[in-house]
Amino acid sequence: MKRLKWPSWLPIDPYILLLLGTVGLAALLPARGTGAEVASGASTAAIAFLFFLYGARLSTREAMDGVRHWRLHLTVLACTFVLFPLLGLAARGLEPVLLSHDLYTGLLFLTLVPSTVQSSIAFTSMARGNVPAAICAGSFSSLVGIVLTPLLAAALLGSTGGGFSADSLLKIVLQLLVPFLAGQLLRRWIGGFVARHKKILGYVDRGSILLVVYTAFSEGMVQGIWHQVSPLRLGGLLAVEAVLLAVMLAVTWYGSKALRFGREDRIAIQFAGSKKSLASGLPMASVLFGAHASLAVLPLMLFHQMQLMVCAVIAKRRSRDPEPQSGKPFSQDPAAGSRISVGTGTRSG
Repeated sequence: MKRLKWPSWLPIDPYILLLLGTVGLAALLPARGTGAEVASGASTAAIAFLFFLYGARLSTREAMDGVRHWRLHLTVLACTFVLFPLLGLAARGLEPVLLSHDLYTGLLFLTLVPSTVQSSIAFTSMARGNVPAAICAGSFSSLVGIVLTPLLAAALLGSTGGGFSADSLLKIVLQLLVPFLAGQLLRRWIGGFVARHKKILGYVDRGSILLVVYTAFSEGMVQGIWHQVSPLRLGGLLAVEAVLLAVMLAVTWYGSKALRFGREDRIAIQFAGSKKSLASGLPMASVLFGAHASLAVLPLMLFHQMQLMVCAVIAKRRSRDPEPQSGKPFSQDPAAGSRISVGTGTRSG
């Protein structure tokens, strides 16, 4: 019997549908009382285990192979942790006319989150870009983000009343950084097991994120914060995020051309430098915002689906670019690595 596959012509990632279903479940049957305590404890454990797996998966060899392409990685990091936050700060002028305070806080948090890994690799491969560079850029961004995202949140969200505190920073260290470092330390012994069971552990990843979403939105339902969001506000948020994504896609593509990167590298920069990770952002938001995490992660969830749909279209168009003549490779940067085939895993990285 053939396995049922998600139709390729449908623009919505099936995992996004699972996320939306989880939100609906939290709206209809939110965890209360003892159930809320159990869900909160399970969510905390799931977040720690999630980042433990991140640490166990990060290949030291891949990271070292990418160090030689430092210009590309610095460009992606600058887009992710400098340009994105600057645009987020500029959007503060839209509060409270277009965005409510809570939605703006979530939008600003979105700009602080690391880049994706899986989807950056998938789209770079589809567009015939520099896949090794995309692997390293996504990995570096995730690694740097574990430290830099909380620090940026402390500096920027603290001034917006986002609820960030020294206690939140301590929780980040204990729930995210410590498990990640433990995974790196134990990778020598468990790396093979993790690689052999990548598919099964991928389900654990996604299941953990669903649990985090259910817990966060349950807390929001119990406290009634969803009554603060109107359809007009949601429409305004979508419009702002569409502009944000368009700006980043244009800057990463034309900016990398101005920096004299070759075609393959420009593709890797565009897809790694214009996207944000739902997998990293949701657990961080749960730790940082607590009961207010549901509104804080809403901009990230919407942006994630938007970036998948738009980047899928761009990647398909790039894949139809003509092959270079005279036998020259696309990438003009001597530090660029050769393209390789990789498994993309889930698209919801």
